[in-house]
Amino acid sequence: MFKKFSRRHFAKLAGLSALGVATAKPEANAAAASYAPASFPKDFLWGTATSAYQIEGAVNEDGRGRSIWDTFSHTPGKVDDGSNGDRANDHYHRYKEDVGLIAALGARAYRFSIAWPRIFPEGTGTPNAKGLDFYDRLVDELLKKGIEPFATLYHWDLPQALQDKVGGWQSTETSNAFGGYAGTIAKRLSDRVKNIFTVNEVGRFVDFGYGWAIDAPGLKLPPAKLNQVHHNVALGHGLAVQAIRAQGRAGTRVGPAENITGCVPAIDTPENIRAAEIATREFNANFLGVVLEGKYTDGFLAYTGKDAPKFTADELKIISSPIDFVGLNIYTPQYYVTAKDGAPGFNVLPMPSSFPHMLSDWLRVGPEAAYWVPRLAAKVWNLKNIYISENGTSSADKLSADGKVYDLDRIMYLRNYLTQLQRATSEGVPVRGYFLWSLMDNFEWIHGYRERFGVYHVDFDTLVRTPKLSAEFYRNVIAQNAIGA
Repeated sequence: MFKKFSRRHFAKLAGLSALGVATAKPEANAAAASYAPASFPKDFLWGTATSAYQIEGAVNEDGRGRSIWDTFSHTPGKVDDGSNGDRANDHYHRYKEDVGLIAALGARAYRFSIAWPRIFPEGTGTPNAKGLDFYDRLVDELLKKGIEPFATLYHWDLPQALQDKVGGWQSTETSNAFGGYAGTIAKRLSDRVKNIFTVNEVGRFVDFGYGWAIDAPGLKLPPAKLNQVHHNVALGHGLAVQAIRAQGRAGTRVGPAENITGCVPAIDTPENIRAAEIATREFNANFLGVVLEGKYTDGFLAYTGKDAPKFTADELKIISSPIDFVGLNIYTPQYYVTAKDGAPGFNVLPMPSSFPHMLSDWLRVGPEAAYWVPRLAAKVWNLKNIYISENGTSSADKLSADGKVYDLDRIMYLRNYLTQLQRATSEGVPVRGYFLWSLMDNFEWIHGYRERFGVYHVDFDTLVRTPKLSAEFYRNVIAQNAIGA
């Protein structure tokens, strides 16, 4: 008799017996197994996201100038597969088809970025009319399909001319140029685009691009100069906010999108939760902190010492210009922390080598980040409006013999993260919407086309878009406004 049972069967029976339900009637068991779906707020905004250099292509068309990523991706050895974004997804010509893909998901919002060198080929000067016309067409197509446009002004494609002339973000001339560019976009598009993200992932493009030579423009600056770059980007953000207020239509909303350094309490005790709050504030002091508080923390200034950025009181006022929302890009918990007596008030725990990750080695699977990161950010800075401006995962994404992509790992990832996000919204954490990264596979920066994050598969030879199983999953989440049926 016992040979018919596996260890799993035995464990299940033992567990039911311990719970006192082993002798329950089948009807009772069925009722106990039913559950209500984990619903999001009724006005929760579901969307998806992309960025210009990763999908647009057409890098030499209609007056577009060169960007630092054009230069960097054409430099041998910088991109894993030797590719570049010259054609990418050819979204510049296929935008109507791609807007149709968004509509097919049932998404009500789309976060896209505007290519600065398409608008100002030299970084400043006279706007390029054909560049502006393209974004007019894109926005009109989105609105025609009932999709709310969320524009991002800077997703890493700095005009190469500004890098050549002034060292890019090493100079406040770039900060000022960014403010001028922001005002131009607000004046042109804010009659239809009501939500604008200023800069995307300062923590990535500054450190990777100016500190470690991993991303464009490929520099390795010493700490003092790198900290100054961070400050200049924060200043550019503030100048952009002011320009949007001055030149945009009344009611235009603005805020940054940051890959916040996510800190999670290793064990949910009051002491550890407080430690995670402290760590969240300190690890994000050089951008989110100064934007939201109007000052650098004492801990940050002490840590940077003689390498701290140089700034004026007027610059801090500009940087902390009031914003309407904060976008948080959340993929993984960066740090697990516990409480510590004495400064700095928290311990950062070592990450075990066995910690699970997705196809990308860096993308550790920690769904609890989708709960703790917005909860802690809201508490630390008293935030009233948060968007998850990016969340998603890479996957192997192979086409099966039947022509479909069964990306079960992505569905697993999204289901678990969204469940934790729903936990946050159910407790009143002010997350207003979610932008899935990404609409479709694209040029994944230094990884080229080898890493795929889309819910639509793209054949980069034919450019055919094919929905993955995750597209069906996300469509169902949006339709139900819930995780579960």
